[in-house]
Amino acid sequence: MLNAILQRTKMARLGLSPAAPHPHRWGTAVVLVVRNEERHIGEWARFHRLAGVRQVIVYDDGSSDATLDQLAAELAADQLRVIPWGQRLADQLLRREIHNQVLAYAHAAANFGGAFRWMAFIDADEFLVPKQAASLDAALAHLDPQVRNLSLPWHMFGRCGHQQPPSGGVVTNYRLRAADPMAGVNFKCVVDPCHLTAVRVHRMEVDHGSLTWNDQGEAWPLRRRSQASFYSAEHIQLNHYYTRSGEELEQKIRRGPNLRSKAAAYRRKVMRTVHQIEQQVVPDDAAIRFLERIGASASW
Repeated sequence: MLNAILQRTKMARLGLSPAAPHPHRWGTAVVLVVRNEERHIGEWARFHRLAGVRQVIVYDDGSSDATLDQLAAELAADQLRVIPWGQRLADQLLRREIHNQVLAYAHAAANFGGAFRWMAFIDADEFLVPKQAASLDAALAHLDPQVRNLSLPWHMFGRCGHQQPPSGGVVTNYRLRAADPMAGVNFKCVVDPCHLTAVRVHRMEVDHGSLTWNDQGEAWPLRRRSQASFYSAEHIQLNHYYTRSGEELEQKIRRGPNLRSKAAAYRRKVMRTVHQIEQQVVPDDAAIRFLERIGASASW
């Protein structure tokens, strides 16, 4: 009976030994898994280059379009590292699928983390937006060294009235988000990779402990970070462009989830989330204001 239950679950939490810090480690790396993101990945890379990301570590899950070409066009050679990542692995004894995204995150932290002060683990539809500073490094500079695991709540953007993909980029066309970022909240993490000891997609653990911090540097137990009083986006806001246009939403659903075992329920899950996002929205121009602050909005 236990084996039968385990076979229906996934290996979605991996432990690791933290990377040894390099003597002069610095900057922020962004880690992401991509598959056929040609339409928007160039804008994503350009935005994060302007935000001062030191390196983008890309795990390519079998892209068959120009995703990698778009990344190479926007990032210098030393700003881009690409790792082929098209495998699907499972525990042979219990036939438990190993979460490919979690495996990529653990690989990045263990193999490259020692060179960086921070590592962010996000997707190609998520943008890290400095709220006051001119770069991500500056937005993180106020944090004490013991702050090692930021949990950034999703700010969820829906279709914003676009059925077809509009001309121009995501940042300029999608400017309405769910009014309450802490309603049904999920998180992505920015961590000190030299203290990372366990990895999940939405939850990281440092120093074998159970603490996380908001972007003001306030420590909370991981299990309590979904409480409304944990919320802060004073220094960094995580924009999640969950649907983009209606047409792209349908494409997202057809692509399915990262885990094949969840494909059947995926449409229902996605559309519940879309309804929650679009039920009550507010304007949000944080990404545009960042571009204006650094003088990049005119050419965007």
